[in-house]
Amino acid sequence: MKINQFAQLTNVPLAQIQQELADVGFAVAPAPLKEMLWAYLQKVHWHYNSRDALLDHFNQYLVTPTTTLAQFFTDDQPLTTEIFTLIGLQLLGFQVGPDFKAETPQASWQKLGLAPLPEVTDADSLERAWYQLLTTHTPQVLTYLDQLATQGYFTQAQFDHQHPLYFNGKAQAVFNVRDFHYETVFVETDFDSDGDGQNDLLKVEITRPDALTPVPAVYTASPYDQGINETLGEQLTHDVNVDLQPKPASQFQPQPAAPLESGQAHAVHGQADDATLTHEPHPGYTLNDFLLPRGFASVYAAGIGTIDSDGLQTCGDQYQTASTIAVIEWLHGDRRAFTDRTDGITIKANWCNGSVGMTGRSYLGTLTIAAATTGVPGLKTIIPEAAISSWYDYYRENGLVVAPGGFQGEDADVLVGETFSRSLRAGDEFRTKAAFTQQLQSLQTGQERQTGNYNQFWDDRNYRNHDQQVQADVLLVHGLNDWNVKLKNAGHFWQDIQALPISKKLILHQGQHMYLNAFPSFDYSDLVNLWLSNKLAGVENGVDVAVPAVIVQDNVTPETWHAQPNWPTKAPTEHVLQFNRQHWTQSYSADQFHTFSTHPEQWEQKLLSLDDQELDPQRTVAQLNLDYKLTINGTVTLDVAVSSDQPVGMLSAVLLDVGEARRLQPAPTVSAPRGLPLGYQWYRDDIREFQLEKFPSDHKIISRVHLNLQNRTSPAVTEPIAPGKFYQLHLDFQPVYYHLPKDRRLAVVLYATDFMMTNRNRQAINYQLQPASVRLQLPEQ
Repeated sequence: MKINQFAQLTNVPLAQIQQELADVGFAVAPAPLKEMLWAYLQKVHWHYNSRDALLDHFNQYLVTPTTTLAQFFTDDQPLTTEIFTLIGLQLLGFQVGPDFKAETPQASWQKLGLAPLPEVTDADSLERAWYQLLTTHTPQVLTYLDQLATQGYFTQAQFDHQHPLYFNGKAQAVFNVRDFHYETVFVETDFDSDGDGQNDLLKVEITRPDALTPVPAVYTASPYDQGINETLGEQLTHDVNVDLQPKPASQFQPQPAAPLESGQAHAVHGQADDATLTHEPHPGYTLNDFLLPRGFASVYAAGIGTIDSDGLQTCGDQYQTASTIAVIEWLHGDRRAFTDRTDGITIKANWCNGSVGMTGRSYLGTLTIAAATTGVPGLKTIIPEAAISSWYDYYRENGLVVAPGGFQGEDADVLVGETFSRSLRAGDEFRTKAAFTQQLQSLQTGQERQTGNYNQFWDDRNYRNHDQQVQADVLLVHGLNDWNVKLKNAGHFWQDIQALPISKKLILHQGQHMYLNAFPSFDYSDLVNLWLSNKLAGVENGVDVAVPAVIVQDNVTPETWHAQPNWPTKAPTEHVLQFNRQHWTQSYSADQFHTFSTHPEQWEQKLLSLDDQELDPQRTVAQLNLDYKLTINGTVTLDVAVSSDQPVGMLSAVLLDVGEARRLQPAPTVSAPRGLPLGYQWYRDDIREFQLEKFPSDHKIISRVHLNLQNRTSPAVTEPIAPGKFYQLHLDFQPVYYHLPKDRRLAVVLYATDFMMTNRNRQAINYQLQPASVRLQLPEQ
């Protein structure tokens, strides 16, 4: 086990340490060190009522390999750093044997990756050591103080349960979850997306602690929150077994987005101080649930086109962006909401301090970027995880229809159908059917699935057009193995905001399309707590300096995370590649096509297993034998001249790590189901960790790229193909951060149809490359 703590503040002045210790109940007067230690231990075992009971419990702890903690407090052995460290390891919950050696506790502490403890020599140094112990992570994800809180430590009468409490720069779980307020309001927009004549109302569900002062809001815009229409989504899913068709020459010129259609404002008949409607308590995003007992309100809104809200779903356009920021404007005091949909009674968010942070993964994280690119007041920070910054880069790539990984046949219209949860209510479905049918037809025309080109539809859904308007601080999170929302989305957004006068951090993990909290090896929830305590509550904790600009998880060594100055950081190095054949084909036999269409994972395994010769006619391979280890840090590019013998053509490429090895799995393993308590008597989450494969594999995908030869200049430019003519192509792979050990090889596999992602066809298209044209640019570190 290895712990990586980036949110632990270790250079705290002694006076601040003493004050914060007193604030959380650890005020201990200077005394002989063993007496001070006894007082500290007595406080963390507050439920023991007598000294004898506590001493009996201390028989379970060692201070040396042959001495128990109970014996230590009954003899004259002095307290040393070695003894304190051994006690600390046990209090944190590490196990003798699997995690550490009782004979060498300080060396074990260091091997676990924990920040070095101060030498314990006097009262001041013991206070420092105890403070650091409270802020150190346990194997169960939480800091020691957080773990005490989940056991009920802050329920003691000495603590104030209606004001926030901060320790080591982070909010503590002092609020009683049984006193939470569950409220529902309806925020009024300035637009009418369903054409019923009135401006849309949006259902907003708030869960907030019982606080005597206004609290910050953590807001998640989730189109899935009120349910999804899976049946409609399945009905709308597209057939992907279609031929590649020639496209007429064209060049897209963007136009200003059309203004939003407005309707009639809702009449106002009065004002209320308290909400009249509630909502059913239920677990949400566990990061938000973690923050709730720590003094942050949790706000959810599904937005237009969802149950109990008005409007139509639009999949990421200006209406959905306006829907998203309307909630922020209400929280900030700039927009009105109603206590219900009919009575015209307005209500203000008086419980909110006006500071809003947005969280969420995938579509939810996407809407955080959409909101931030408007510069809306009140939005202080966004934490997008696996988020889309341009919808074209989600459903298309370089002039091709390219599905998000695992969702062949999905498109913008499919997602609209699934998230239009108003259709789940019979009355709503009846009233909106005509408008929704028209909306769906407009989406299907606009998305131009038959061309794959970049057009006005996609330009309206490209938030990067407005990146310079971002005023909120950004904590950006993405998986290096995410083939659903590909890394280009985070990479381009990250580069766009570099020059902005905002605080920005980037976290790259080895996972797929997933949340990052609940990993013992990385203190993500603590880091978010530190970040939001500063951005939303105004705590001066130095987070902008304390947290590295970029944190990257290593793909070779488990439980290892690196701080980086930026990403990418290196200029590329050019390598000449020699492919094993100059010709390949897009043609498959009828049996092959049926098998691989039904089981695309079999196709991918055969294509990328270089010793398997079945798909040799459909691929060409180049291998690069390097005699040194390297880290690929950024965007790998491939230059190659290719011809097609037809007036159509496509090229797909995979960058491979080749060589037998046990690699880190991109899907984490659950180590403790429901093992992570998010607060005292509150919701729980699974503890998980990335582990090495049980058996060696012979390859791993590092990155991918797909391109329509007719869009060789740009996704917005379509050019004809002359059969047999060579065209110089420049391919940008998805950006990466990848450590390649010295004993492994790089390979590039070129092919046409990608059964996992592109539309599938078995046309007899034959391709050829010019060997002298091939160059691979590697951003090596």
